[in-house]
Amino acid sequence: MTTVEPVLDHSQPEEEASPLVERKTWTQQVLLTVFLAVPFAAMVAAVPVAWGWGLSVRDITIALVMYVFTGLGITVGFHRYLTHRSFTAGRALRIVLSVAGSMALQASPIQWVADHRRHHRFSDKEGDPHSPWRYGEGFKALTKGFVYSHVGWLYDWDRTDEMKYAPELVADADVNFVSRRFAWWVALSLLLPPLVGGLWSWSWQGAVTAFFWGSLVRICLLHHVTFAINSVCHITGRRPFRTRDRSQNVWWLALLSFGESWHNFHHAEPTSARHGVRPFEIDTSAMLIKAMEKLRWIEDVRWPDQAAVARRRLSSDTAAG
Repeated sequence: MTTVEPVLDHSQPEEEASPLVERKTWTQQVLLTVFLAVPFAAMVAAVPVAWGWGLSVRDITIALVMYVFTGLGITVGFHRYLTHRSFTAGRALRIVLSVAGSMALQASPIQWVADHRRHHRFSDKEGDPHSPWRYGEGFKALTKGFVYSHVGWLYDWDRTDEMKYAPELVADADVNFVSRRFAWWVALSLLLPPLVGGLWSWSWQGAVTAFFWGSLVRICLLHHVTFAINSVCHITGRRPFRTRDRSQNVWWLALLSFGESWHNFHHAEPTSARHGVRPFEIDTSAMLIKAMEKLRWIEDVRWPDQAAVARRRLSSDTAAG
């Protein structure tokens, strides 16, 4: 199995890293704050709201379906497919996965891929867009680094160069179209739950509660689960596999992150379609990829073989401090 793709080649001199040629506008920074703060406020209010109003099966169903659809859009679509090319897919599925990931409200497909490839290129070194170790290893430095890696890095004024880190996606007419229409998918992600909730209950109250749980709370939860891969999974956990960075496995995030928190093996073998490779490491993203392969929706899946796993395995697990 090929372990790295050219854009992630660690043998390239780090001094020749991508120059950041674009800067964000004030409008983009304000919108970022809205997309982060409003769902977070809903998440904070979720417990008292659930206590006062109750939480209906309808709202749970809508929120769960949206969480799974958009979450797998990130993990299978943006991450394992578009970023690391763990499998190949036809045009229709490529578009669906790109739209599903966009509806997670984390970034457009091309920008997300560019940021993540840059992360792998300089993982936990200077140039990594969101390493928690950028300020040092002391408690104060690591606390500051955690906040930065979790959400602070999103406010950097400079943007990763898409042409350097994702040139094939810039040239892909379909993915480029989805990326340029990011506002459409934001609107769809926000408005689809209340539409379904209103029609399901045939009431305005059903639309409002579906918007609260299926749009705002769902977006916030998925945001912070994804952000935790950048922060938590580079600070604490276990390191059963040899890597050049501090990526670690965090078992309690596995279900919510659809297997992304088996982060140590991912950094050991970035193009692997499966991240959870040891017994009991549940990886629902890999399960979906396996199902799509059996249905012949995708092909050329890069499954890790035993030799690759054994080659990367350390003699004993290393617990993080």
